[in-house]
Amino acid sequence: MGERRYYLLAVSRWDYLQTCINYGWAGFTNSTRGFWAYVDIEVGDYVSFLYGARIINLYEVVEKVAYRNAENLPPWPAIRFKDSRKTYYFPFRLKLRKLREVNEPMIRPEFFYVAENLLLRGGYWKTHFQSDRLSLNIVSQRGRPEVAPPSDENFSAERFTPLITFKKDRANPPYVYPFTEVILQAMIKRRLNDVLGDVLKSLGSGRKPEEYEVLSEKALMEGYVDIFVKLKDPVGSVEAVPFEVKRGNLTGRDLEQVLHYVERLSGDAIGGGLVGSGLGKRFPKIHGGVAVVLYEFRDLDKRRDHTYGEMLEVLSLTVIS
Repeated sequence: MGERRYYLLAVSRWDYLQTCINYGWAGFTNSTRGFWAYVDIEVGDYVSFLYGARIINLYEVVEKVAYRNAENLPPWPAIRFKDSRKTYYFPFRLKLRKLREVNEPMIRPEFFYVAENLLLRGGYWKTHFQSDRLSLNIVSQRGRPEVAPPSDENFSAERFTPLITFKKDRANPPYVYPFTEVILQAMIKRRLNDVLGDVLKSLGSGRKPEEYEVLSEKALMEGYVDIFVKLKDPVGSVEAVPFEVKRGNLTGRDLEQVLHYVERLSGDAIGGGLVGSGLGKRFPKIHGGVAVVLYEFRDLDKRRDHTYGEMLEVLSLTVIS
């Protein structure tokens, strides 16, 4: 098992939160964002609920389950929107083991990473937020320990493994989802440590990879950094590396974008990173201050649909500068 991460599950409804707490499960909808949360969070990761600008409890994820025909499966009722005529239900679920009873306001310097993201995004439009190690350390000291065994609730429905397709016409949520950039970002984030040493070397840093943590999208005034790499225990500077992830070939505009993020972070960034499947014809030959990483899925038959785990296993990253 790799390094465990800490996530805040954004909740906008009190009844949903109470159901999660009472059952010991968290649920995600059949939307693309729901599927993204389901694959992004791994067994062994830590989660808290985020409601009303407060952090609620601390849990460990002990199991991930996807249920067929979940439209009428308890404990969460389906959500129907009259305007779009769309119905969302909860096939993707995380079984949780409670570790601490916590009810802490986010208005603390220790929770700045997520609080800043929420403020710049203007609300809870995301399903989940990855927080940094500092936030996890603080939450682990708040409230009181209340270790409880995982829920013994077993929902009476058939389980399935969702698939990812490279052909949009084959998409059939919640069973098959198109290969989108956010799914790729989740994969890159999980495997970036494989080449982080080469990235740091390319940027002229003498730091060791284990001194860094790899986080999800970070909000800046000018936009969203796809992956944010920073020191776990910064002193004086976070020595960050903002990464942009692109499904296709990298372009000069992509380079300008990540350099803009580096400039925005000022002295807190040691350089930037770009991840793509290749280099466009007009990609600049000189791109100092930015590490370029190419990805590929080795020997993957893109005519077939695959599980997230299968794709992650054959994902290969190469630093070319």
